[in-house]
Amino acid sequence: MFIVVADQVSKLLVKGFRIPFLGIHHEGMHLYETKNVFGEFFRITFIENPGMAFGIDFGGGSKLFLTLFSLIASIGIIIYIYKVRNQIFVLRFSLALILGGAIGNLIDRMFYGLFYGESPFLYGKVVDFFDVDFFNITVIGNSFDRWPIFNIADLSVTLGVLLLLVFYNKISKSDEELKKQDQVQTELSGSGHSDEQNVTELIDSVANYDENKILNDSLIPDLSLENKRL
Repeated sequence: MFIVVADQVSKLLVKGFRIPFLGIHHEGMHLYETKNVFGEFFRITFIENPGMAFGIDFGGGSKLFLTLFSLIASIGIIIYIYKVRNQIFVLRFSLALILGGAIGNLIDRMFYGLFYGESPFLYGKVVDFFDVDFFNITVIGNSFDRWPIFNIADLSVTLGVLLLLVFYNKISKSDEELKKQDQVQTELSGSGHSDEQNVTELIDSVANYDENKILNDSLIPDLSLENKRL
């Protein structure tokens, strides 16, 4: 929830907003306007991204697909978080970061077009503004001298994925341990006995063993006494 709120507040401050019935109006920045924060290294540059994270765009026809895909993916992550609610914190925290980022950008795609009167429902553009310097690199004939402009939602998704990769082994071990515990619990429940019944049966077996031992001891003759008599 914190990621979603922080993401949306930052985007509204950059893009600007107006709430007439409350008399609230924030001008925001002009599209492609840049403000230096730490010189040329870190700037706030307002752009609108019709595609995926970090400005990746597959063309105008992909906008509806990306919105619907983000919606389905968010629902899937929510269900998965519920399924792994008993697993280690790092897994749940990583998934929460990914979910928060996905919802943050999904709100842009679903509602910003309507809110700003720019496009129909589900066809909004994502607001990006973090502009960071980057060493010069060429990838498939394309040269980059700055990192693709991004937002808090993009950063949250990236951190969540990195945490999953870094702690992959720990998460896998935790998952295996939980599966073993579930298997044992399933076997116990499958036997038709509850934990209380199992304990009761154990106590009864011990009691029966003691009774049998006492009975057997009473029936065994005292050989040492017989030897003395002889």
